[in-house]
Amino acid sequence: MLPVLQIGPVAIQLPGLLLIAGVWLGSVLAERWAWRSGHSGDGVERLILVGLAAWILGARLGYAARYLEVYARDPLALLALTPVTLAPEVGAAIGLIAALVYGQRRRLPLGPTLDALTPGMAAFAVCLALAHLASGDAFGAPTDVPWAIVLWGMPRHPSQVYELLAALVILAFVLRLRPGAPFTGYAFGVFVALSATARLVLEAFRGDSVAWFGTLRAAQIVSLAILLAALAVLRRLVQPMADPGR
Repeated sequence: MLPVLQIGPVAIQLPGLLLIAGVWLGSVLAERWAWRSGHSGDGVERLILVGLAAWILGARLGYAARYLEVYARDPLALLALTPVTLAPEVGAAIGLIAALVYGQRRRLPLGPTLDALTPGMAAFAVCLALAHLASGDAFGAPTDVPWAIVLWGMPRHPSQVYELLAALVILAFVLRLRPGAPFTGYAFGVFVALSATARLVLEAFRGDSVAWFGTLRAAQIVSLAILLAALAVLRRLVQPMADPGR
């Protein structure tokens, strides 16, 4: 684990740097995919910027809402560059809403836009796994397998490495797809299904899982629901192709 990268007198938070790199790389890939498919790469890039800005703002305000007394005494603390003072789930919801509103107002076609964002999301997933590996987050469950790593005082599954390998395989698969083939929305649907499958399987090796109803892992329940929904949508989209005379 390498949470801090020391370069001379400068200490760089490596997980944050990797996430920033993921956003940049994802934006580049999304823009290129959009141009390849004959759509506006600029529109997709602006959509990403709007969603990202709304995510950051929403995550900070969501966190501040939990500690109103603290921020009421020191409002300038809202401007602090501290990643831990963010509410990621609130930010994700607000960022998604902002992106949807922007896309609708700019009349960006939904299917091609989602497909264009797919390689970017796949690349970001790789950088997210690297960030987890650097920080020690998303750590594995205790184990005695030969390839275990010692973390937090005991041998554990290298769950971050599993996550990284899965993300690399998914990225490689996505990059082999052609825009719009075999139908619009295919790339996004496949990416969602593969990502949900990976999380469903790899969650079993995690040591930080949230349990519902005592024993059920929340991430696996959510991943299974997302996987089934993605497969149902893909099946519905592929039916007209399988039966063109219907």
